[in-house]
Amino acid sequence: MKQLSEAQDILTIKVPNQFFYDWMRSHYGEIIQSTLAEVSGRPMRIEYSIVLEDQPSANQPEPFFEKPEQRIRPGHLESNLNEQFTFNNFVEGPNNQFAKAAAEAVVNSNDNNLYNPLLVYGGVGLGKTHLLHAIGNAYCQFNPQKRVLYISSEKFTLDFITSIRENKAGLFSLRYRKVDLLIVDDVQFFKKKERTQEEFFHTFNELHMNGKRIILSTDRPPGEIGLQKRLTSRFLAGLTVDIHSPDFETRVAILRQKSEESGIEIPYDVVEYLATNIESNIRELQGALIRLLAYSSLAKSDINLELAHKVLMDITGKMTKPIVSMEDIINQASESFGIKKDDIYGKGRKQEVVLARQSAMYLSKELTHNSLKSIGLFFGGRDHSTVIHACKNIKKKMETDDIFNAEIKAFTRRVSGPILRA
Repeated sequence: MKQLSEAQDILTIKVPNQFFYDWMRSHYGEIIQSTLAEVSGRPMRIEYSIVLEDQPSANQPEPFFEKPEQRIRPGHLESNLNEQFTFNNFVEGPNNQFAKAAAEAVVNSNDNNLYNPLLVYGGVGLGKTHLLHAIGNAYCQFNPQKRVLYISSEKFTLDFITSIRENKAGLFSLRYRKVDLLIVDDVQFFKKKERTQEEFFHTFNELHMNGKRIILSTDRPPGEIGLQKRLTSRFLAGLTVDIHSPDFETRVAILRQKSEESGIEIPYDVVEYLATNIESNIRELQGALIRLLAYSSLAKSDINLELAHKVLMDITGKMTKPIVSMEDIINQASESFGIKKDDIYGKGRKQEVVLARQSAMYLSKELTHNSLKSIGLFFGGRDHSTVIHACKNIKKKMETDDIFNAEIKAFTRRVSGPILRA
C-alpha cells in the first residue's frame, strides 16, 4: 500500500488478482474508505492495481480498472452497487433456489407491486448481500434510466444522524425517497434505534405508495427481529424468502467457481477438503480459499492438501483426525441411521438395525486398517464371515439403489473427510 502524502487524494492498493479485489471491495471497501477519510482528514478515492508475481517491484502497475466516474452507467449513479455480484456468478443450490427465483422474478416483472417488498433472510455469510447486489445490477441493466440505491442499515442510520446534526433532513429525504429501487441490507440493525425506524417507516411508505421497489435483507424472519410492529407489518406485506446453509455439492460448486475467477487451478481434492470442513458459511469458505491462495503465492508453494490442512488449522484451530477409528464410525452410524449404538453392537435383527450395522462394518473395512476378524470382534464378537457378508450386501445395495449409494457416500465424507483418502 502506498504511503500517503499531504497532497495525495488517491490511495492505490495493490492486490495479486481480480479475486482479491472482489473480496476486499465487497467486504472491506466501506471500512477502508471511512478509515482513510478519518486518518487523512479529507475525502480520498481508492484505486486497486494488480501486481503480478514476476513483476519487478520498481515498476508501478497501471490501475486494472478505470476510474469510477468512467465506469458508472446512468442507472448506477451513486448506487453503491458492486458490479462483480451478478445472477450469473451466483451459485444456485437447494439452499437458495427459491430466493434466487424470487429475485429474478422481481427484476423481470413489469409489475412494481410484485413481491414488494422482497425480503431475503438467512444467517451470516450465506450470500444475501450477493443476491441483493445482483438484483440491483440486473435492474440497472434493464432500466438504465432508473435510479437505484444500495445501502446498509448502518449507513442509513449514519446518514440520518448526520442529517439531524447538520440540519439537512430535507436532503436526506430527497436522496432516499426519489429512487426507483431501494435496497437495504441487514435491517435487523435498526433494532433499538427508534427514530431511525420511524424515518425508515416513512421512507418505506413514500416509496411503496409511489410504486417504487424495495428489497431488504435480514439475518432472521422479520417477526423475530424486534422492530416496531408497524414496520414489521410492512415487511410481511410482500414476499419473504430464506437462504440457508449450502449443501456439500453447492459448496464445491462455489469453490470451483471462485477458483476459475482467480485464474488459478486448484486440485479437486483440495476443493473437496475445504467444502467438507467448512459447512455453514460461504464467507468463511471464500475466506479460506483466499488465505490458501495467499499462502501459496507468498510461500511459493504448490496448492495441495498439506497446505489446505495448514490453512484450515490457522482458521479453525482444529486438526482433522489423521486416523478413522471404528468407534468414530459407530458414532456416525448411530447419528445417520437414528439407531442406538448398543443396538448396532447387539444381536437385533430389525431391518433398520441390520442396515446400520452392516453399513458401519462396510466403512470399517474401507476406512480403517483393521482385519476382518478385528472388525467382527468389535461389532459384538462376530466372526469374519459375517463382516464379508455385510460388505457384500452393502455393495450390492449401493449398486442398485442410487439414494442409498448417495447416503453411504455422505456417511463416508462425514466420518473421514477427503484428506484421509488422498
